[in-house]
Amino acid sequence: MEKPVLLDIVDGIGTITLNRPHVGNALDQEGFRALMHAAITVDEDPEVRCVVLTGSDRFFCAGGDVAAFSKSGDKIGTVVKEVTIYLNGAISRLSRMNKPLVNSINGAVAGAGLGIALFGDIVIASDTAVFTTAYSKIGLSPDGGVSWILPRLVGLRTAQELAITSRIISAEEAKAIGMITEVVPAAELAARTQAVAQQMVSSNTASLGSLRTLFLGSYSNSLETHLELEARDLSTNAASAEARAHSEEFAASRGR
Repeated sequence: MEKPVLLDIVDGIGTITLNRPHVGNALDQEGFRALMHAAITVDEDPEVRCVVLTGSDRFFCAGGDVAAFSKSGDKIGTVVKEVTIYLNGAISRLSRMNKPLVNSINGAVAGAGLGIALFGDIVIASDTAVFTTAYSKIGLSPDGGVSWILPRLVGLRTAQELAITSRIISAEEAKAIGMITEVVPAAELAARTQAVAQQMVSSNTASLGSLRTLFLGSYSNSLETHLELEARDLSTNAASAEARAHSEEFAASRGR
């Protein structure tokens, strides 16, 4: 039986692949639990310097496996509470780990899959990818951080419209409104993702971790608090051996 989530670690890149293509990579209880464990693994593994998240076959992630959950009958509320613990744990680990996350969107994205997709630092989509919140079509409310991240990326009014109508948008529109970083031809997605991930691996991982933390806190911190956090992180990173090596390499390339 195929694992619902695959994890492959090669040359400092940890690749997490959502792997239930027969249901559009929608995840059930086991799948969300496996995603959480994969997130914890890449967070804790010191050999991993960059994480790539993608889907198998023609889909990225259709969110939760609604058909599977509906079989729970009267216990569905309990099941959903358990599932969201795994989902939220995975998103939290992936968002707060001290290493960058590159999301490679190879196909359709919906529901919680949208939250999983949008929390990447760099989100690269195939030109065949499509995006939808989907919730209003199945009578549900958002999960996976969608109601938190979407307004921050596209603005409140656009986020409301996308959530209420559940309309499907193309990768090009997603790029135009700020949901994703880049759109590439489907045949070039894997190579482009690998190139970006390798660039991240060669960067100072600690400084990228600081950058991630600072941006996540930028909406809640006061200016003075944020300035102090920046100063402290900058001082710590500047003193690290890795940062000094990067600085010396940069200076040498400028002939100094």
